Amino acid sequence: MRFRVTMQIWMRHFNLYFALAAALALFAVGCKTDKKDKIFSAMRIHMEVSRMTATGTTISVIRSNPVLVSVARDPILTESDVYGARLIDAQGGFALQISFDEQSTWILEQYTAGNPGKHFAIFGQWSDSTNDARWLAAPLITHHISDGVLTFTPDMSRAEAEQLVLGLNNDAKKLQKSTPKSLR
Repeated sequence: MRFRVTMQIWMRHFNLYFALAAALALFAVGCKTDKKDKIFSAMRIHMEVSRMTATGTTISVIRSNPVLVSVARDPILTESDVYGARLIDAQGGFALQISFDEQSTWILEQYTAGNPGKHFAIFGQWSDSTNDARWLAAPLITHHISDGVLTFTPDMSRAEAEQLVLGLNNDAKKLQKSTPKSLR
C-alpha cells in the first residue's frame, strides 16, 4: 500500500514536470514568430518629365555624384504592383530585378515603348526609418520591356538591397494572399 501511494505522488510530480517541460518546449520552438516575415518595403517608380511640366518635381539621384532628374509627382508603379523581387550578381556588383504582376506588366510595357531615351526614377524604403529611404536609381529606357521585369543597379549597399528585396517579397506574398483567385 505504501508503495502505491508513493508511486501516485511521484507520478503526479512527474506529470507536472513533464507538462512544464512540454509547454516550455512549445514556447521556445513552436511559438516563435519570424521577424523577417514582418519586414515590409516601399518602392515607387516615377517617369521622367520635361522641366517645364507643372506636375513634376526635380530629384537628386546617386549620392556620390548627384544627377538631377525632373519626374512626375505621381508614381506609375508601386510596391503593390510587384509580383516578386530578387538580388542578382551583375558586372561590378549587384542589381535588383523586380517582376511585376500582369496588369503592371502592361503599364511597364506602355511606358517603355512610348518613352525611349527618358529615365525612370526609382524611390525605395526598406525600414520604418526615414534614413532608410532615398532615390535609388534613374535607369535610362533603351527598349520596351514586354516581360514585366525591370532590372537596375541601385545606389545602396548590398545589405540594404537584401532588406528591400525581403520587404518587397513579403509585400507581394501578402497581396497575393489577399487577392481573390478570380482576380489573379
